[in-house]
Amino acid sequence: MKRLLACAGLAGVLALSSPLFAQAQAGNPYSLNHVELGVYGDLFRVAPAGAATVNYLGLGGRFGFSVSPHVQLEAEMNYDFEKNYTTTTTTTVGTTTTSTTVTSQLRPLTGLFGPRFQIGTSGPLRGFLTAKAGFIEYSYSNNAASGSSFSNSFNQFNNGGNTHFAAYPGGGIELFAGPFGIRFEAGDEIWLNNGTAYNNLRATFGPTLRF
Repeated sequence: MKRLLACAGLAGVLALSSPLFAQAQAGNPYSLNHVELGVYGDLFRVAPAGAATVNYLGLGGRFGFSVSPHVQLEAEMNYDFEKNYTTTTTTTVGTTTTSTTVTSQLRPLTGLFGPRFQIGTSGPLRGFLTAKAGFIEYSYSNNAASGSSFSNSFNQFNNGGNTHFAAYPGGGIELFAGPFGIRFEAGDEIWLNNGTAYNNLRATFGPTLRF
């Protein structure tokens, strides 16, 4: 909860100061970019208390529009694929060790929305901070990840207590050549379950287009 309050405070300070930044950037051609579209691959490191850490990989997309040269509102969603993990068992008699590869039935689906605060708009390289909120849903499927398993995750939305509030403070960099760019971002995806907050590393990387 302290992290959420700190992120909210930072977002408020930056939002209040953004008009000053906008005045300083008057006439800057980079301030004329109003929309940004992107796709990305994501790494989601799930580490719930009392359970082994699992690294999920997935795909997602995002859409943002500028409200000032230094502030964007952005929405994004990504779907993580199944994960194979190995369990190891050692017998109590002798030194025999066996391992079994298991495919996880868990499919995380994440949707986030919030402001993004750009640091500098005068060149091809710029950094940013973001503070978003939304949901994470842990759907289940016995089949391999596919278009049907993705659509089925919406059928399970808020069913059986698998959908949770999520908050995401993060930051990253973008490198542009004209309207085309590459974006890297990382942060802490925090989700709540029965009042308990779980911190999880989330990193994304992919191409982006601004116009």
